[in-house]
Amino acid sequence: MPLRIDATAATFASDFKVLVDVRRESDADVARDVAAIIADVRTRGDVAVAELTARFDQVDLAATGIEIDRVTIAAARDAIAPDLLAALELAAERIRDFHAAQRPTGLDRTDRHGIRTGYRWSPVAAAGIYVPGGRAAYPSSVLMNAIPAKVAGVARLVMVTPTPGNEINPLVLVAAELAGVDTVYRIGGAQAIAALAFGTATIAAVDKITGPGNAWVAEAKRQVFGIVGIDMVAGPSEVVVVSDARSDPEWVAADLLAQAEHDAVAQSILITDSAAFGDAVAAAVERQLTELSTQKSARASWETYGTIIVVPDFDAAIPLIDALAPEHLQVMLDDPDVIFQGVSHAGSVFIGRHTPEAVGDYVAGPNHVLPTGRRARFSSGLSVTDFMKRTTFLDVGTTGLVAIGPAAVTLATAEGLPAHANSVRLRLRP
Repeated sequence: MPLRIDATAATFASDFKVLVDVRRESDADVARDVAAIIADVRTRGDVAVAELTARFDQVDLAATGIEIDRVTIAAARDAIAPDLLAALELAAERIRDFHAAQRPTGLDRTDRHGIRTGYRWSPVAAAGIYVPGGRAAYPSSVLMNAIPAKVAGVARLVMVTPTPGNEINPLVLVAAELAGVDTVYRIGGAQAIAALAFGTATIAAVDKITGPGNAWVAEAKRQVFGIVGIDMVAGPSEVVVVSDARSDPEWVAADLLAQAEHDAVAQSILITDSAAFGDAVAAAVERQLTELSTQKSARASWETYGTIIVVPDFDAAIPLIDALAPEHLQVMLDDPDVIFQGVSHAGSVFIGRHTPEAVGDYVAGPNHVLPTGRRARFSSGLSVTDFMKRTTFLDVGTTGLVAIGPAAVTLATAEGLPAHANSVRLRLRP
């Protein structure tokens, strides 16, 4: 059964702290194993990638080739049903439109001393996106990662996706084509991340790596950060649903299970002002669980990490939400803006009773790559600017240096850096 917490109970503070502090991510053994894989790929390159792919995915790259060719991708387009192709095209269009509006503008200004300052934006030269493979592959992840990169102007965009048992998901390949991916490699796991970060004879290194994966992929991204940029270290998915008793408990139950079915360590939390409504939602969850093909994962998630919090009023919910800093926040109230405007920490907010988080996973437009594990306190979801860099510039000129140079000399001298002072002082001499 899910955890139940009453915000008016004497033990609430300690009970809620346990909920906030629970960790659902990988352990030190994964970090050790990933470090060994990365070191192997750095040393032996393509040979290590091929051996690891054969071991973990049962794919002989010597026979299949490491790159998935355009003929295979074209065949994938022909193989999928027209309604699926239309849905992917709609999703790609909406995601592209939303992200096009995110393109930043630079700044170029001249102050009263004639000093020109500003910044300009430019894309990274090459990016790699990771997409889980096999039957659990998600074409939506391709669109959400690749389209912002192409909108940013990334010239070389590659995708790595494992093909266990040489099984290729055609929807993933079609999504890659729609999103503008330049090259697709049939490799996955920590070895794929290492190949993207350090390069091999076959795979040129990239500057940025994004995309979801299992604990080994997440840990590999953590370990190569600094050599390359990454989007984030993603953990298990999570949702907080805020709802009063005017919502349909079946809807709320479905929304909670939509997160729970991702993984046994996903987390679904309901915050409500009605204990009776919480009971109704819990009963609806039990009914719906029996109908899900994903019941095993969803039930494990709900029974281990699912939580129902009863609050005296929804003003009391706001600090609880900020403490949880959820990846997804659904607000199912008559006046959802009260919560929306009051909350500071959430990856993405879904406003109103007719805005299930699941629609945001596919076709709404905003990115579904979001911070997990309370990281919404200090980070944001994937965007166009994640594939861009901001470069500042400065043009002081003669007049400007006369105006501000003496202060620079003074500060450099105070810091004990005489060469710094001289580089300015020499230019101030008549």
